[in-house]
Amino acid sequence: MSREVLILREPEIRKLLDPAACVDAMERAFTAFSTGRTELPSVIHLNVPENQGEIHIKAGHLHGGPYYAVKIVSGFPGNSQLGLPANDGMVVVFDATTGAPAAFFLDNGYITDLRTGAAGAVAAGHLARKKLGTVAVIGTGVQSRYQVEMLGLVRNFSEVRVWGRDPNKAWVCAEELGSRPGIPACNFAVSESAQRAVEGADLVFTVTASRAPLVHAEWLKAGTTVIAVGSDGPDKQELDVAALARADRVVADSVEQCLRLGEIHHAVHHGAIARDKAVELGEITAGLKPGRMSDDEIIVCDLTGVGVQDVTAASLVMERAAAAGVGEKIPL
Repeated sequence: MSREVLILREPEIRKLLDPAACVDAMERAFTAFSTGRTELPSVIHLNVPENQGEIHIKAGHLHGGPYYAVKIVSGFPGNSQLGLPANDGMVVVFDATTGAPAAFFLDNGYITDLRTGAAGAVAAGHLARKKLGTVAVIGTGVQSRYQVEMLGLVRNFSEVRVWGRDPNKAWVCAEELGSRPGIPACNFAVSESAQRAVEGADLVFTVTASRAPLVHAEWLKAGTTVIAVGSDGPDKQELDVAALARADRVVADSVEQCLRLGEIHHAVHHGAIARDKAVELGEITAGLKPGRMSDDEIIVCDLTGVGVQDVTAASLVMERAAAAGVGEKIPL
Protein backbone atom coordinates (compact mmCIF):
# COMPACT_ATOMS: atom_id res chain seq x y z
CA MET A 1 0.00 0.00 0.00
CA SER A 2 1.52 3.32 -1.10
CA ARG A 3 1.66 6.20 1.37
CA GLU A 4 2.12 9.91 0.89
CA VAL A 5 2.45 13.00 3.03
CA LEU A 6 1.02 16.45 2.38
CA ILE A 7 3.33 19.49 2.43
CA LEU A 8 1.74 22.86 3.14
CA ARG A 9 3.64 26.13 3.40
CA GLU A 10 2.79 29.36 5.18
CA PRO A 11 1.08 31.19 2.27
CA GLU A 12 -1.23 28.23 1.69
CA ILE A 13 -1.97 27.84 5.40
CA ARG A 14 -2.79 31.53 5.76
CA LYS A 15 -5.47 31.14 3.06
CA LEU A 16 -6.89 28.01 4.69
CA LEU A 17 -6.98 29.15 8.32
CA ASP A 18 -8.76 32.48 8.78
CA PRO A 19 -9.02 34.28 12.14
CA ALA A 20 -12.79 33.85 12.66
CA ALA A 21 -12.66 30.11 11.98
CA CYS A 22 -9.68 29.79 14.30
CA VAL A 23 -11.57 31.47 17.15
CA ASP A 24 -14.45 29.00 16.71
CA ALA A 25 -11.97 26.11 16.63
CA MET A 26 -10.27 27.26 19.84
CA GLU A 27 -13.63 27.45 21.60
CA ARG A 28 -14.22 23.80 20.69
CA ALA A 29 -10.67 22.85 21.68
CA PHE A 30 -10.94 24.32 25.18
CA THR A 31 -14.32 22.68 25.71
CA ALA A 32 -12.98 19.29 24.63
CA PHE A 33 -9.92 19.67 26.85
CA SER A 34 -11.81 20.55 30.03
CA THR A 35 -14.43 17.85 29.51
CA GLY A 36 -11.86 15.04 29.30
CA ARG A 37 -11.99 14.42 25.57
CA THR A 38 -8.34 15.04 24.75
CA GLU A 39 -4.86 13.63 25.28
CA LEU A 40 -2.24 16.19 26.23
CA PRO A 41 1.34 15.35 27.24
CA SER A 42 3.54 17.77 29.16
CA VAL A 43 5.28 20.55 27.27
CA ILE A 44 8.91 19.94 26.34
CA HIS A 45 11.17 22.96 26.79
CA LEU A 46 14.57 23.12 25.12
CA ASN A 47 16.96 26.04 25.49
CA VAL A 48 19.92 27.04 23.34
CA PRO A 49 21.49 29.46 25.84
CA GLU A 50 24.47 30.50 23.74
CA ASN A 51 22.05 32.02 21.21
CA GLN A 52 19.20 32.88 23.62
CA GLY A 53 17.12 30.27 21.84
CA GLU A 54 13.94 28.90 23.36
CA ILE A 55 12.07 25.92 21.86
CA HIS A 56 8.67 24.58 22.93
CA ILE A 57 7.31 21.23 21.78
CA LYS A 58 3.60 20.56 22.29
CA ALA A 59 1.33 17.74 21.17
CA GLY A 60 -2.31 16.81 21.39
CA HIS A 61 -5.16 14.59 20.24
CA LEU A 62 -8.92 15.01 20.43
CA HIS A 63 -10.72 11.74 21.05
CA GLY A 64 -12.34 10.50 17.86
CA GLY A 65 -10.47 13.03 15.74
CA PRO A 66 -8.76 11.94 12.52
CA TYR A 67 -5.33 13.31 13.49
CA TYR A 68 -2.91 13.99 16.28
CA ALA A 69 -0.25 16.64 15.97
CA VAL A 70 3.15 17.65 17.29
CA LYS A 71 4.14 21.31 17.13
CA ILE A 72 7.67 22.66 17.40
CA VAL A 73 8.05 26.40 17.78
CA SER A 74 11.17 28.43 18.49
CA GLY A 75 12.09 31.92 19.58
CA PHE A 76 15.53 33.36 18.85
CA PRO A 77 15.47 37.10 19.69
CA GLY A 78 18.87 37.68 18.09
CA ASN A 79 17.45 36.84 14.68
CA SER A 80 16.35 40.43 14.16
CA GLN A 81 20.00 41.41 13.79
CA LEU A 82 20.32 38.82 11.02
CA GLY A 83 17.27 40.04 9.15
CA LEU A 84 15.32 36.93 10.17
CA PRO A 85 12.04 36.56 12.09
CA ALA A 86 12.49 35.96 15.81
CA ASN A 87 9.91 33.17 15.86
CA ASP A 88 9.74 30.05 13.72
CA GLY A 89 8.24 26.60 13.78
CA MET A 90 6.36 23.80 12.10
CA VAL A 91 3.55 21.34 12.80
CA VAL A 92 3.68 17.61 12.03
CA VAL A 93 0.28 15.96 11.59
CA PHE A 94 -0.21 12.20 11.99
CA ASP A 95 -3.05 9.86 11.04
CA ALA A 96 -4.77 8.91 14.31
CA THR A 97 -5.81 5.53 12.86
CA THR A 98 -2.42 4.27 11.71
CA GLY A 99 0.12 6.65 13.25
CA ALA A 100 1.55 7.42 9.82
CA PRO A 101 2.73 10.97 9.05
CA ALA A 102 -0.07 12.78 7.23
CA ALA A 103 1.31 16.28 6.72
CA PHE A 104 4.15 18.68 7.37
CA PHE A 105 3.03 22.26 7.89
CA LEU A 106 5.99 24.54 7.17
CA ASP A 107 4.11 27.48 8.63
CA ASN A 108 6.99 29.48 10.17
CA GLY A 109 5.02 29.56 13.42
CA TYR A 110 1.84 31.02 11.88
CA ILE A 111 -0.51 28.45 13.41
CA THR A 112 0.96 29.12 16.84
CA ASP A 113 0.58 32.88 16.37
CA LEU A 114 -3.01 32.65 15.13
CA ARG A 115 -4.26 30.09 17.64
CA THR A 116 -2.66 32.08 20.50
CA GLY A 117 -4.44 35.22 19.36
CA ALA A 118 -7.65 33.22 18.97
CA ALA A 119 -7.33 31.90 22.53
CA GLY A 120 -7.14 35.48 23.76
CA ALA A 121 -10.31 36.28 21.80
CA VAL A 122 -12.12 33.28 23.32
CA ALA A 123 -11.06 34.39 26.79
CA ALA A 124 -12.13 37.99 26.13
CA GLY A 125 -15.46 36.85 24.71
CA HIS A 126 -16.34 35.11 27.98
CA LEU A 127 -14.46 37.20 30.55
CA ALA A 128 -14.27 40.81 29.36
CA ARG A 129 -16.96 43.40 29.93
CA LYS A 130 -19.43 43.74 27.06
CA LYS A 131 -18.57 47.41 26.63
CA LEU A 132 -14.86 48.09 26.41
CA GLY A 133 -13.24 51.49 26.31
CA THR A 134 -9.47 51.20 26.68
CA VAL A 135 -7.35 48.15 25.88
CA ALA A 136 -3.77 48.09 27.20
CA VAL A 137 -1.12 46.05 25.43
CA ILE A 138 2.08 45.32 27.36
CA GLY A 139 4.59 44.17 24.77
CA THR A 140 5.39 45.05 21.17
CA GLY A 141 6.06 41.73 19.43
CA VAL A 142 4.02 39.97 16.79
CA GLN A 143 1.61 38.52 19.35
CA SER A 144 0.65 42.03 20.44
CA ARG A 145 -0.79 42.50 16.96
CA TYR A 146 -2.62 39.17 16.94
CA GLN A 147 -4.23 39.70 20.35
CA VAL A 148 -5.70 43.06 19.40
CA GLU A 149 -6.72 41.96 15.91
CA MET A 150 -8.51 38.85 17.20
CA LEU A 151 -10.14 40.83 19.99
CA GLY A 152 -11.85 42.82 17.25
CA LEU A 153 -13.82 39.69 16.35
CA VAL A 154 -15.55 39.57 19.74
CA ARG A 155 -15.54 43.13 21.14
CA ASN A 156 -15.54 46.76 20.06
CA PHE A 157 -13.20 49.19 21.83
CA SER A 158 -12.30 52.85 21.51
CA GLU A 159 -8.63 53.10 22.51
CA VAL A 160 -5.51 50.93 22.48
CA ARG A 161 -2.50 51.90 24.59
CA VAL A 162 0.78 50.17 23.79
CA TRP A 163 3.78 49.99 26.10
CA GLY A 164 7.14 48.34 25.50
CA ARG A 165 10.66 48.70 26.83
CA ASP A 166 11.73 50.11 23.47
CA PRO A 167 9.60 53.20 22.68
CA ASN A 168 10.46 52.97 18.98
CA LYS A 169 9.07 49.44 18.78
CA ALA A 170 5.99 50.58 20.67
CA TRP A 171 5.36 53.31 18.09
CA VAL A 172 5.80 50.84 15.23
CA CYS A 173 3.39 48.44 16.92
CA ALA A 174 0.76 51.15 17.44
CA GLU A 175 1.07 52.34 13.84
CA GLU A 176 0.73 48.80 12.48
CA LEU A 177 -2.31 48.12 14.65
CA GLY A 178 -3.91 51.27 13.34
CA SER A 179 -3.50 50.07 9.76
CA ARG A 180 -4.89 46.55 10.22
CA PRO A 181 -8.30 46.23 8.52
CA GLY A 182 -9.77 43.79 11.06
CA ILE A 183 -9.40 46.15 14.01
CA PRO A 184 -12.30 48.53 14.82
CA ALA A 185 -11.64 52.21 14.22
CA CYS A 186 -10.21 53.62 17.44
CA ASN A 187 -7.41 55.69 18.89
CA PHE A 188 -3.94 54.13 19.14
CA ALA A 189 -1.42 55.59 21.57
CA VAL A 190 1.96 54.78 23.10
CA SER A 191 2.25 54.98 26.89
CA GLU A 192 5.41 56.15 28.61
CA SER A 193 5.14 53.44 31.25
CA ALA A 194 3.35 50.16 31.86
CA GLN A 195 1.48 51.84 34.71
CA ARG A 196 0.15 54.59 32.44
CA ALA A 197 -1.00 51.97 29.94
CA VAL A 198 -2.77 49.78 32.50
CA GLU A 199 -4.42 52.33 34.79
CA GLY A 200 -8.03 52.84 33.72
CA ALA A 201 -7.92 50.07 31.10
CA ASP A 202 -10.88 47.71 30.78
CA LEU A 203 -8.78 44.93 29.26
CA VAL A 204 -5.04 44.30 29.58
CA PHE A 205 -3.01 41.96 27.38
CA THR A 206 0.49 41.02 28.55
CA VAL A 207 2.54 39.55 25.73
CA THR A 208 6.20 39.63 26.74
CA ALA A 209 8.97 37.24 27.73
CA SER A 210 9.51 39.09 31.01
CA ARG A 211 11.16 37.36 33.96
CA ALA A 212 9.93 40.02 36.41
CA PRO A 213 6.44 41.45 37.07
CA LEU A 214 5.35 44.27 34.80
CA VAL A 215 1.73 44.71 35.94
CA HIS A 216 0.83 45.43 39.56
CA ALA A 217 -2.40 44.88 41.45
CA GLU A 218 -2.97 48.50 42.48
CA TRP A 219 -3.10 49.57 38.83
CA LEU A 220 -6.19 47.48 38.09
CA LYS A 221 -9.57 49.15 38.34
CA ALA A 222 -12.82 47.34 39.14
CA GLY A 223 -14.00 45.39 36.11
CA THR A 224 -10.60 44.94 34.46
CA THR A 225 -9.82 41.72 32.64
CA VAL A 226 -6.15 40.74 32.38
CA ILE A 227 -5.21 38.17 29.75
CA ALA A 228 -1.63 37.05 30.36
CA VAL A 229 -0.08 35.34 27.34
CA GLY A 230 3.69 35.62 27.66
CA SER A 231 4.51 33.43 30.66
CA ASP A 232 4.84 30.01 29.09
CA GLY A 233 7.82 28.83 31.17
CA PRO A 234 8.46 28.47 34.91
CA ASP A 235 10.92 31.38 34.98
CA LYS A 236 8.68 33.86 33.14
CA GLN A 237 6.40 36.27 34.96
CA GLU A 238 4.43 39.30 33.78
CA LEU A 239 2.05 39.88 36.71
CA ASP A 240 2.77 40.67 40.33
CA VAL A 241 1.31 37.81 42.38
CA ALA A 242 -0.78 40.40 44.24
CA ALA A 243 -2.72 40.94 40.99
CA LEU A 244 -3.93 37.34 41.13
CA ALA A 245 -4.63 37.66 44.85
CA ARG A 246 -6.73 40.77 44.20
CA ALA A 247 -8.61 39.18 41.30
CA ASP A 248 -12.17 38.07 42.01
CA ARG A 249 -11.61 35.16 39.65
CA VAL A 250 -8.61 33.43 38.11
CA VAL A 251 -8.94 31.42 34.90
CA ALA A 252 -6.42 29.06 33.26
CA ASP A 253 -6.26 27.36 29.90
CA SER A 254 -4.95 24.30 31.80
CA VAL A 255 -4.89 24.45 35.59
CA GLU A 256 -2.39 21.59 35.77
CA GLN A 257 -0.04 23.27 33.30
CA CYS A 258 -0.44 26.71 34.85
CA LEU A 259 0.57 25.29 38.22
CA ARG A 260 3.91 24.43 36.61
CA LEU A 261 4.28 27.41 34.27
CA GLY A 262 2.63 30.78 33.95
CA GLU A 263 1.29 33.32 36.39
CA ILE A 264 -0.68 30.91 38.57
CA HIS A 265 2.52 28.97 39.22
CA HIS A 266 4.15 32.03 40.82
CA ALA A 267 1.06 33.07 42.78
CA VAL A 268 0.59 29.62 44.30
CA HIS A 269 4.31 29.22 44.99
CA HIS A 270 4.37 32.48 46.95
CA GLY A 271 1.14 31.67 48.81
CA ALA A 272 -0.76 34.56 47.21
CA ILE A 273 -3.63 32.32 46.10
CA ALA A 274 -4.82 28.79 46.82
CA ARG A 275 -4.41 26.10 44.19
CA ASP A 276 -8.18 25.75 43.85
CA LYS A 277 -8.84 29.44 43.06
CA ALA A 278 -8.37 28.86 39.32
CA VAL A 279 -10.98 27.38 36.98
CA GLU A 280 -10.38 26.35 33.39
CA LEU A 281 -11.45 28.37 30.38
CA GLY A 282 -12.86 25.17 28.88
CA GLU A 283 -15.19 24.76 31.85
CA ILE A 284 -16.59 28.18 30.97
CA THR A 285 -16.86 27.51 27.22
CA ALA A 286 -18.59 24.20 28.05
CA GLY A 287 -21.15 25.98 30.24
CA LEU A 288 -19.98 24.20 33.40
CA LYS A 289 -18.77 27.40 35.05
CA PRO A 290 -19.98 30.97 34.49
CA GLY A 291 -18.12 33.60 32.54
CA ARG A 292 -18.06 37.19 33.74
CA MET A 293 -20.84 37.67 36.29
CA SER A 294 -20.69 41.44 36.89
CA ASP A 295 -19.10 44.56 35.45
CA ASP A 296 -17.09 45.05 38.65
CA GLU A 297 -15.23 41.73 38.70
CA ILE A 298 -11.48 41.75 38.25
CA ILE A 299 -10.57 38.64 36.27
CA VAL A 300 -7.10 37.31 35.45
CA CYS A 301 -6.76 34.70 32.69
CA ASP A 302 -3.49 32.76 32.41
CA LEU A 303 -2.91 31.39 28.88
CA THR A 304 0.17 29.17 28.62
CA GLY A 305 -0.88 27.41 25.39
CA VAL A 306 -2.06 23.80 25.18
CA GLY A 307 -1.39 21.23 22.48
CA VAL A 308 -5.07 20.66 21.74
CA GLN A 309 -5.12 24.16 20.26
CA ASP A 310 -2.52 23.09 17.71
CA VAL A 311 -4.17 19.82 16.74
CA THR A 312 -7.59 21.49 16.42
CA ALA A 313 -6.17 24.19 14.15
CA ALA A 314 -4.17 21.61 12.18
CA SER A 315 -7.22 19.40 11.69
CA LEU A 316 -9.17 22.35 10.30
CA VAL A 317 -6.33 23.10 7.89
CA MET A 318 -6.26 19.44 6.78
CA GLU A 319 -10.01 19.46 6.17
CA ARG A 320 -9.89 22.63 4.13
CA ALA A 321 -6.78 21.60 2.21
CA ALA A 322 -8.51 18.37 1.13
CA ALA A 323 -11.60 20.29 0.02
CA ALA A 324 -9.55 22.84 -1.92
CA GLY A 325 -7.06 20.32 -3.33
CA VAL A 326 -4.05 22.39 -2.32
CA GLY A 327 -0.61 21.38 -1.15
CA GLU A 328 2.19 19.19 -2.44
CA LYS A 329 2.02 15.43 -1.89
CA ILE A 330 5.19 13.37 -1.72
CA PRO A 331 5.58 9.60 -1.26
CA LEU A 332 6.83 8.26 2.03
